[in-house]
Amino acid sequence: MQLSKRLHAVASLVTPNNRVADVGCDHAYTSIYLVENNISPLVIAMDVNQGPIDRARANVSNFGYEDRIEVRKSDGLEKLEKNEADTILIAGMGGGLTIQILSQRMEVVETVRELVLQPQSEIHLVRRMLYKNNFLITMENMIKEDGKYYVMMRAEARLLIMDQEAYDLTKEEHFSFGRLLLEEQHPILSEFLLRELGLYENLYRTLVAEPSKHSLIRQKEITKKIELIEQGLRYFIHNK
Repeated sequence: MQLSKRLHAVASLVTPNNRVADVGCDHAYTSIYLVENNISPLVIAMDVNQGPIDRARANVSNFGYEDRIEVRKSDGLEKLEKNEADTILIAGMGGGLTIQILSQRMEVVETVRELVLQPQSEIHLVRRMLYKNNFLITMENMIKEDGKYYVMMRAEARLLIMDQEAYDLTKEEHFSFGRLLLEEQHPILSEFLLRELGLYENLYRTLVAEPSKHSLIRQKEITKKIELIEQGLRYFIHNK
């Protein structure tokens, strides 16, 4: 089973030998990869739509993994019971939906050892939700595929971690860009921040050239964005 660069990076964050709940499994490619490469002994592949469920069942059958991959039609974590999985994996969904799925079944989420997440948007809100619910991000990665940037993370229950380095709530850049990515000076994050800085600086100049009440409001918003990005970029200068 060959995965996209994005999904391969996501799968690599799963702790070996963990039972995995693959939420929004689509074709079950990630589920099959985890089993085929002996990363997970058992995967519960779940999706809310019948089409993906049918495709997932067909693929699991074709690969002969019916004994190790169970396919369930489930709205988020609705069909997952407590202590059935060690890892909950959610990839390719918006940040708001990711938060909603986890928040609606927090009694189940609290029984797993880790969350492997790859939100497509509102990543800062996902990081804040994890922090507020006693999950600590212990690994982050960022890749670029087909011109798009993707962030993925592993978060572990704080009670299971001896060395608990917490996010500094005074540092907005930790939530916006990822403390570990910043401290590790991840090259893809550096590229992303420089691109974003250029985009926002160009937008700011356009707004200044066309003054209006709305433009002034947007200028203030853009200025805050630029300041935040510059704060992130300082990690790549001061830590060298």
